[in-house]
Amino acid sequence: MSARITTRDTAHAATYVYVSNAEDGDIGMYTMETDGTLKPGGRVAAGEMVRPMSVSPDKRFLFAAVRTKPYTVVTYAIDRKTGALKRLSEGPLAESLPYIHVDKSGRYLLGASYGGNLVSVNPIGKDGQVGEPKQVIPTARNAHAIVTDRTNRFVYVPHLGTDQIFQFRFNAKTGKLTANTPPVVQMKAGTGPRHIIISGDNRFAYLLNELTARVTTLALDQKTGLLREVSDASALPPDSRLQPGAPRGPAGKGQAPRDLSNDIWASDLHLTPDGKFLYAAERTSSTLGAFSVDAATGKLTYLASTPVEKQPRGFRIHPNGKFMVVSGELSDTISAYAIEANGGLTLLEKYPTGRDSNWVEIVSFD
Repeated sequence: MSARITTRDTAHAATYVYVSNAEDGDIGMYTMETDGTLKPGGRVAAGEMVRPMSVSPDKRFLFAAVRTKPYTVVTYAIDRKTGALKRLSEGPLAESLPYIHVDKSGRYLLGASYGGNLVSVNPIGKDGQVGEPKQVIPTARNAHAIVTDRTNRFVYVPHLGTDQIFQFRFNAKTGKLTANTPPVVQMKAGTGPRHIIISGDNRFAYLLNELTARVTTLALDQKTGLLREVSDASALPPDSRLQPGAPRGPAGKGQAPRDLSNDIWASDLHLTPDGKFLYAAERTSSTLGAFSVDAATGKLTYLASTPVEKQPRGFRIHPNGKFMVVSGELSDTISAYAIEANGGLTLLEKYPTGRDSNWVEIVSFD
């Protein structure tokens, strides 16, 4: 028993949580204690409408994208001992990006633009400086996320407006994206592919559909990088009365705003590091749906839904799989949860946060 405690304490020796607050234009820092509770720290300025963040593989840098003109990404150095962020530089972005992702080499920042209908690649210097976009690729309506597979050879981009996943090959030496063959996976109409994550063994991708709150399991071909749909499951309880939503944006000329109060509006998903459980957030009901994962088939089985922060936009699971931090766009707090052995979530405590908290990163130094 003592050995386990020592290992756990070591894993938590230095764990920091970062939360972007869009309306306040800053990033809040928290220290995570060994029991999963948080100690609030300071905030650093970023820029109005700071939203997505990404951490370099070596954990030296945190990158944060600002979604107001001029579109920029801010690089911060992460202090390993205190978790403090030091603003180092700014770099130009091709468009307003709701999702950024540092590739596994740490040399490139990949971005997806919902309003610009494109993906982009920016080089990252050894000092963390982000350079001018070296590649900008028009894709389709509402690109919403961009991730690499575990080998860093393939890239996937869900498109909410066309119900597609774009499939790219990625050259980590040059940073160049090229279309795979076929270049897209067509999903069911009206589902709204939003976020995608890759299993630890690189055998499956899990796709969250914003407009239905269903999570699709896709098999990932190790040689070609191509995706193939195998199953799906709903993140909502069977008795939910929410209805399928529609892509969101400003009302067109002469159109009255639509009533959205009963629309499904899913936002984010993450796997536990051991791959046993998957969680998906739904904003209208302010809940997190939990699934168990079949390691052999990737199939998801719905377990339960947990009420969380109001309009949960982003959350993150600790690398040890024991704790989770959830933010809410309409909440003035963030929540820390313990992840139980059966996948259930137990609220530990709530902590003050800024306005429109929407993205969470957890950085752990062992």
